[in-house]
Amino acid sequence: MSNVVMQTRIRLARNLKKYPFPLTLNTAGKEKVADEIITALKNCNSPLSKEFDVLYVKDLTEPQRISLVEQHLASPEFMSESGGRALILSKDKTMSIMINEEDHIRLQILYKDFNLEQAYDTADKLDTLLDENLDFAFDEKLGYLTQCPTNLGTGMRASVMLHLPALKSSKAINRIAGNLSKLGLTIRGAYGEGSEPEGAMYQLSNQVTLGISEKSAIENLKNIAEQLVSQELQAQKRMSESIETRDKICRSLGILKTAKLISCKEALELLSNVRFGINTGIIKDLEIETIDNLISEIQPATMMVNKNEQISPRDRDILRAEILNKKLNCSK
Repeated sequence: MSNVVMQTRIRLARNLKKYPFPLTLNTAGKEKVADEIITALKNCNSPLSKEFDVLYVKDLTEPQRISLVEQHLASPEFMSESGGRALILSKDKTMSIMINEEDHIRLQILYKDFNLEQAYDTADKLDTLLDENLDFAFDEKLGYLTQCPTNLGTGMRASVMLHLPALKSSKAINRIAGNLSKLGLTIRGAYGEGSEPEGAMYQLSNQVTLGISEKSAIENLKNIAEQLVSQELQAQKRMSESIETRDKICRSLGILKTAKLISCKEALELLSNVRFGINTGIIKDLEIETIDNLISEIQPATMMVNKNEQISPRDRDILRAEILNKKLNCSK
């Protein structure tokens, strides 16, 4: 998909039949739920059950919590409280299970590129393994029962992360967003509801979970995503022909290679421009993967976790510039 699709995510919401929803559980009740889910996963007769680490939110530092959000491995809401919450995380960070967020289980599969069917297949296998050892709350008419009525039915949210710099620049994204709800979809910032689309990164996901199958929801999302990718590529081609766009892209790379102090917001906007330049052939000596790795690496909390120390905002801006200088000047 010409690098417009950056990530694919499948998320399943599940609840245990014999427990109230997390909102009405005290810490002791949540801990009991967490123990039961962790034990169920460990007892699964599958290699999948051996590939996880368990992180208890109460044991994580603030930078560690925020870094997991920055990497899209946990939600901001999940990390806002610690009592009875745990994160089951695969070694390769493609699979995670948030325990006691809005629902008892928020199972997530996160893959690079455009892999909706593969991501769903993996999520379905993991869901089936858990279902063998846990009794999920399910109704014949309503499907899987969830705390929020908007998740009733399949309990599935499928999404793709899209890099849409041309559609954002032309303001076409505003018109597109208004039409998507009629198709059962929504488009938001990279971190979901309420987040800003920094670096022109958007999350496109399904809204309808009741009265529709997982396969139909994924097919609908895939079709709309392909249309958005096509529109973005056409807009990129038009824009890349102008000297102003080419100048903006080249200046962005120059700043990233030489800056001594740079904020995360500015860096993301400049990296977005460079990514646009690579995708259109204006920049030829860099790989998209290098830019995508930097987008994750220069996040504030992730930098502190990688350095294993607290860093002031000003020193983070200095460190961020050093990382960008080094990676972009060495890449060929």
